[in-house]
Amino acid sequence: MAATTPAAPDLPTPNRAMRRLRGALSPGEFATAVRRAAREIGEHVSCDARYVGRVEAGEIRCPNYAYERVFRHMWPDRSLQDLGFAPRRTVRRRANGTAARSKRVDDSYADLADRAPAPVVPWWPDDSHHLDEENDDVRRRTFLSGGPTALATVIGLDRPDPAAAPTWQLPRQAGTVPPPRRVGAAELQQVEQAVRDIRLLDDVHGAETLFERAGQSLRTAYVLLNDGEYSTATERRLQAGAGELAISVGWLAHDSNRLAEARSFYAEALATARMADDAALEAHVFCNSAFLARDAGRPREALRAAQAGQSAARQLDSDRLLSLLAMREAGGWALMRDRAACERALGRAYTLFDRGESEADPEWMSFYGEAEIAGLEAQCWSALGEWDRASDRAGRAVALQEPHFVRNRALYTAELAHDRLGRGDLAGAGEHGSAAVTLLGGVRSARITAMLADTAARLRGCSAVPEVGGFLAVYDRASAS
Repeated sequence: MAATTPAAPDLPTPNRAMRRLRGALSPGEFATAVRRAAREIGEHVSCDARYVGRVEAGEIRCPNYAYERVFRHMWPDRSLQDLGFAPRRTVRRRANGTAARSKRVDDSYADLADRAPAPVVPWWPDDSHHLDEENDDVRRRTFLSGGPTALATVIGLDRPDPAAAPTWQLPRQAGTVPPPRRVGAAELQQVEQAVRDIRLLDDVHGAETLFERAGQSLRTAYVLLNDGEYSTATERRLQAGAGELAISVGWLAHDSNRLAEARSFYAEALATARMADDAALEAHVFCNSAFLARDAGRPREALRAAQAGQSAARQLDSDRLLSLLAMREAGGWALMRDRAACERALGRAYTLFDRGESEADPEWMSFYGEAEIAGLEAQCWSALGEWDRASDRAGRAVALQEPHFVRNRALYTAELAHDRLGRGDLAGAGEHGSAAVTLLGGVRSARITAMLADTAARLRGCSAVPEVGGFLAVYDRASAS
């Protein structure tokens, strides 16, 4: 039998349009311009000289949605085809040799970042050919020194005057360009500690308090990644740290009800995970993305993200992570009112959860215990209109939640008030609503506040019930303050 000659692979077609637009700028200077344009419209892209080279070589046939918005902002009168890219519908992911990875969603994960286009404004300045790293304001930000106190200082928790001069700006000398920063163990520890500190402070102060300035740490991490000098081993840890920071800031946006911004941060984290071939980071992104899609009322997107996360997580030997992703899937099925599929996903989640913890469990999953799985199950039954079961599981979540998870205690209690109202227990809804307001205290979470506002609105006509009247009184006082 004659041997079959394998077909030659398709060679990428160079993108000459983008090369012409770069003009006399070096790839590094052009990448700086792209990042600056991204910040003008609130995007966060990790563009560097390598990315520019891949675009011009034709390896990137179509940019992800975050990059597309940036390029359209830079050249508002040009389509993607005018910029030398292929139409999105014609682009298919390359096979990479493994069945599990071939099942993942499209490389750009289109649904994560379908925000409205940015306002049409001119981009290319007259002095664009004199861009340098000195003028990139991201360059002038120092990173967080470890510890919650240092993080509080950087993101402004200890600075009551928002107009005060930022403490994170470095002085610069006119006419000088800072040399590349050597990234080593100290910088890696700062990035990784920042992720931990954000999570700790989030549960004490709430996302709204942190979000506006937490992005500064993220931008600095990407400066280290894009402009620093480091070893191959350091690069992998730095990519993972920057990706985890993007997820953390995305979560702050989510809990602040900035859902479009959360999608953009998660898209950036996913791009970092894909470039680093980091399955753990990718699973984390999809886990959070599924949660976001569920809260945004997009159940099919929640399902796709949860299932993609499970595909990535199967490489990691963590039953707890697979359990959480199965719970995310169950939430999507519940919103679609598919009770049978929801119950199957819940069954898988509990089976995996009961296998216990392991050293392979990601550090960020410390919140996922018996209280959390009960709270997530309560949300499923609530979406299905099973109010008795929802109330039972929400009550269990409240009883099991550890005291130091302040925000989660308030969340489960607010959910319990909602579920008691669903079953017609006005007194129970008022009682738990009052408890949730008290627990919320100084924790700023727009998501929980919105839940309580909905419960209060539905109870307005029932203030004759003593517990309801008491809840409305404390809720109104808290809202007024």
